[in-house]
Amino acid sequence: MVAATAATAFAADTVKIGVYEPASGDNGAGGKQETLGIQYANSVQPTVEIDGKEYNVELDIVDNESSNDKGPSAASKLVSDGVSVVLGSYGSSVAIAASDIFKQGGVPAIGVTCTNPQVTQGNTHYFRICFLDPFQGTVLANFASDKFKAKKAYVLTKQGDDYSAGLGHYFTKAFEDAGGEVVSDTFPEGNSDFASYVTTAKNEGADVFFAPVSTEAAALIIDQAASQGLEAPLLAGDTWDSNVILNAAKGKNLQLYVTTFYQEGGNKEFDEGMKEFVNSDSTNKANNGGNDTIAAVSAMGYDAYFTALEALKGAGSTDPAKVNEALWDVQYDGVCGHIEFDKENGDAVRDTAYVKQANTETGAWEFVGEQGIK
Repeated sequence: MVAATAATAFAADTVKIGVYEPASGDNGAGGKQETLGIQYANSVQPTVEIDGKEYNVELDIVDNESSNDKGPSAASKLVSDGVSVVLGSYGSSVAIAASDIFKQGGVPAIGVTCTNPQVTQGNTHYFRICFLDPFQGTVLANFASDKFKAKKAYVLTKQGDDYSAGLGHYFTKAFEDAGGEVVSDTFPEGNSDFASYVTTAKNEGADVFFAPVSTEAAALIIDQAASQGLEAPLLAGDTWDSNVILNAAKGKNLQLYVTTFYQEGGNKEFDEGMKEFVNSDSTNKANNGGNDTIAAVSAMGYDAYFTALEALKGAGSTDPAKVNEALWDVQYDGVCGHIEFDKENGDAVRDTAYVKQANTETGAWEFVGEQGIK
């Protein structure tokens, strides 16, 4: 009886935050970096005061394997483990695939970088702190027009991927609305040869090559673009903001630009702490792509964790239903900017994206500027 009582007392002093992220599959690299930001935040503040009582914050991390089929099982584990709120996922498709599991389990979720509108549409339990693809797609189309005076764009997306198809759609719409011409292609799951797609873009005389795809596919596209001497700049959304991309592009003669949520140098205290956290552990460094370059998704993971703490404090309870209710009124100033949710869908109120260019000589990102929509 004594042991049971002690266990119960310990459980009462702990609040669980679920981390629903890919550690494997197409989006494993990005998922690991997003999780790193959450883990770093937990190391900075491992406790939270809820209704006058101090709780230890335990991260319950599961691998959704970048899979729409396997993601729901990972989500179910978090629900059965009794988490109060979930963070994730990197990748809109797996977030959408898990949504009903969280809904049925009565657990709210905070999307970190899942940008497809369907993540939050039609429900009251899924929130997000990132901008959406209608905004990001328009930003990229505006950037293509403003920076390169582009009149023709080649758009390559992956079949069956909500993020890829969605961002491709919104870019196409904005680019065509501005008077541009779009040549579109899709590739199937498991494709590893992108030579023909690059050839098509060249033959079509595209001014820009837009590919909102996973980092694994992106690295292969970069290889083909360089080997074929593609002169059109490569453009992509937030998934390309990764060390995987920098490593693939280093030493190659090409132009590469991405839109993202954060630029290293934006918050000195966070940057220094995050680098120390990454370098302090070989696993952390491996999960960050082998160096201490700060990915925007890590900064967003950091902000998502503190947003969750604000919701727990606002709820005055670890009850997921009360945390869900409190999320609607959360406001938090994070390293990536001010965070609050609109009252219609629980989406972040954001109107600016950062544009970065890969320096192919140094293998580092260079800040280009902020870009909004017209």
